Amino acid sequence: MNDYKYYLDNCIFDIQQGKFKQALENINKSIELKNDWEISYFYRAVAHQALENFDEAMLDYTKAIQLNEKMTDAYYNRAKIALSRKDITNPDIKTAVKDLEKALELDEKFLDAMYAIAAAHKKLGNYKKALDYLEKLIELEPEAVNARAFKKLLLQKYIK
Repeated sequence: MNDYKYYLDNCIFDIQQGKFKQALENINKSIELKNDWEISYFYRAVAHQALENFDEAMLDYTKAIQLNEKMTDAYYNRAKIALSRKDITNPDIKTAVKDLEKALELDEKFLDAMYAIAAAHKKLGNYKKALDYLEKLIELEPEAVNARAFKKLLLQKYIK
């Protein structure tokens, strides 16, 4: 008999192969067998996100967080969806910032989260906060080319 881990492993393999619909089939079988494991909801969210089923992905990232509030990547991915959605007119940037702050609380060296929170603060018009996050990122990773370019843009166009 196959257990929930078998289907989870198949799901992860499918995601790595770019077979997201097949990944959903496997992860749904895993969740049918064990519906209280955050990892399953996280990977189902990843598959939904790849298929641009953003509402479903957000629900699954939220469920993963409810089951384990230390799911750093779930906070980050949920925020990234909110910040990048083109299918809604007013994305909830403030909630995305809260998710990114939580991800950074859990992992203070999460460079991608620092960059994303800087971008979110720029969207909110908080240019100084955006700059602070970029400077912290560059301090941790001096070769961060995108962060350096973003910092230069902020300084030239928004902060005088």
